[in-house]
Amino acid sequence: ILAFLSLECKQKEATMNSTDHTENPQAKLWNGHAGHAWVSEQAVLDRMFKPFEDMLLESINGSAVLDIGCGTGSTTLAAARQLGGNGRCMGLDISEPMIAAAKRRAQAENSTAHFVCANAQAYPFAPASFDAIMSRFGVMFFDDSVRAFANLRSAAKDAAKLRFIAWRSAADNPFMTTAERAAAPFLPDMPPRQPDAPGQFAFADQDKVRGVLEQGGWLGIGIRAIDVECVLPEAALIAYFTQLGPLGLMLQKLDEPQRMQIITSVRAAFEPYVHGTEVRYTAACWLVDAQAGVA
Repeated sequence: ILAFLSLECKQKEATMNSTDHTENPQAKLWNGHAGHAWVSEQAVLDRMFKPFEDMLLESINGSAVLDIGCGTGSTTLAAARQLGGNGRCMGLDISEPMIAAAKRRAQAENSTAHFVCANAQAYPFAPASFDAIMSRFGVMFFDDSVRAFANLRSAAKDAAKLRFIAWRSAADNPFMTTAERAAAPFLPDMPPRQPDAPGQFAFADQDKVRGVLEQGGWLGIGIRAIDVECVLPEAALIAYFTQLGPLGLMLQKLDEPQRMQIITSVRAAFEPYVHGTEVRYTAACWLVDAQAGVA
């Protein structure tokens, strides 16, 4: 009992500490405009990324699932529905606004899914407590990826499965950089992406991914390139690129005439992806599987 209470206190402390965003650029980002934008665009993003959710659910085996970088909770809630009443699903994310949205969704559908706002890199999970760990675009943001995956390994039961999906390179995903490329002539001060820094394309190099997992204590690593067609409504396109990504952040600082000039130019740049009432593009990603070794 004392050990359980000690762990519970540590978990509460870690959760409370996650509200201090001054020292973590990713926490500051996802608890600011970026996090609120994802909540605003939740329905569009869930629909667009549904194929990846289905891939994650295929890997679930057992009764206890951990979802890393769960965002507004779609994948965690889907896992809870699949496991049924006897399952235990925990979604964890560094973004308070997204976790708040996930909790509202769980309450609305009377889900057993549990959500925590904390950094998976340092959160004191109960040791050997999960049969499966999954993530949809949520593991590329750690400032110390080896430490993060070592911590996740400690949370996994022996022989537990890990599956996550991460973006390949920016060059492989031109749709994802269309907005910033089109806006660049108007915004010379827009910070360039840093390929090796935490962020969307941090796991572009599969050798890096394999090395991170091996150093984190994972075995049986499989990394497969996947190309998945994603769809969003054309009517949602402008909201999508004006809210999300580097351009979404920059537009908040501009006056209305500047904003409209850039929006018009960027919308034209997306035209090759527009097919009637839909926007379609290919998402170039890694589907990564691994297994926790038996102690």
